[in-house]
Amino acid sequence: MASRSYSASVLCQRAGVLKMMCRRMSTAAQPQSQVDFLKGEPHKKHPGVTNLKTLRLPEELQTAARSIIHSAQVLRLTERTHKLTNLLWSRKRAVEDVTLRKKAVSLEKELWEKAMEKRGDIDEEALEDRIRRKVFSELRRTTYHWTPMKYDEESGVVYMAARLAGGYAAVRRALNEIKKRDLSFAPQSLLDFGSGLGTVVWASHSCWAGSLKEMVCVDSSGPMNILAERLLKGDDERAQPLIKHVYFRQFLPVSPKVQFDLVVAAFTLSEIPNVKEREEAVFTLWRKTSSYLVLVENGTKDGHQILMEARDTLLKKQEKTVHDSRPASVFAPCPHELMCPKLAGKLTVPCNFQQLYQPLPLPGHNDRQIEKFSYLILSRCGAAEAETEGVDWARLIAPVLRRTRHVHCQMCCTDGQLQHTVVTARKHSRDMYRCARSSDWGDRLPVTQNFQEDVQSDSE
Repeated sequence: MASRSYSASVLCQRAGVLKMMCRRMSTAAQPQSQVDFLKGEPHKKHPGVTNLKTLRLPEELQTAARSIIHSAQVLRLTERTHKLTNLLWSRKRAVEDVTLRKKAVSLEKELWEKAMEKRGDIDEEALEDRIRRKVFSELRRTTYHWTPMKYDEESGVVYMAARLAGGYAAVRRALNEIKKRDLSFAPQSLLDFGSGLGTVVWASHSCWAGSLKEMVCVDSSGPMNILAERLLKGDDERAQPLIKHVYFRQFLPVSPKVQFDLVVAAFTLSEIPNVKEREEAVFTLWRKTSSYLVLVENGTKDGHQILMEARDTLLKKQEKTVHDSRPASVFAPCPHELMCPKLAGKLTVPCNFQQLYQPLPLPGHNDRQIEKFSYLILSRCGAAEAETEGVDWARLIAPVLRRTRHVHCQMCCTDGQLQHTVVTARKHSRDMYRCARSSDWGDRLPVTQNFQEDVQSDSE
């Protein structure tokens, strides 16, 4: 019995040694990252991670919002909240006059051709009148009827119940891109264009409370400005504002020389009726920008296209009078300044991202909801962060699929192309694999030279 147990222990020892040798050989066979893109951070917090965990409104803001909603006693609040949420999400851009005219001419031509084929003894004036009426009828039936959103005090409260938490989550997530990547940025002034309930002020304050000294909120809606001020005072008229140095205006500052460190327009450009006016608004906001311009819209096709219009305006066009000659550069989310590959191809899915958040605790609201949004950050500062040499950063544009020993990543790359890559430790290095496994939709992923070569060979 003793000899048998001795033989068994020897075999176990040998098996353990063999396993260790195999493990070392496997590690040696895997390519190791030659570039220190981690900068001393653990893989779960690598420099490309900008996603946030489930966001919750600041306690003071949530308390004030609940007090305002409760005291308003809005009838059928839950029903009206759902209805407004669906309306805002489904809103499209207004159809341009040029597009409408082209459609009318094409339709009229088609109807005339059909009429001429059946032509007999027809009164041309009566036919022309009939065709005109049919064209108008068809255009009314098939054209999206855009109308501006207007809020009084009661509808403003409904908007608060529907969009306060979601809007805050989207803006806070977009601002985190700057906070995480540009550690030296400490804005002293903020301009919020189309400020609504003031969620941008609260989101900015949560990032840079120590440095912000002046926050200007511009919104043409008087009732919205009143609600925003009530939120700042905790729904107590006699109280001091919870965030100081916030000023409300109905119009932008006139002087082109007045600039702000941070300029934000959240869910605002989609409320401007046509391309020309949106272009003028974007130029105006850029004139006011000293460091960063942040634009946020719904994560729909129209929201994404509005942001790409703004991107093209600032990258490809120039105003007649330039007050600040520093050019615009794309800071996020695009890793390049080429045409958006989602618009260039046949893809119908917009470039959007998502953020988990806790909604206001009201009837009909779930414990957690998802805010789907698109955003664009433009910078006057150029490359604000010290990028590691030999590393490019691609943007993850879809959920990361984690499988056994491999990870599926869909990325927008620095060459302006969309790539689907299967990342493994054996092919791409253990560091790269662990970073990919720790990343998620919206984060950036480090792409070294070896990684790029492997992506190219996979695509071929």
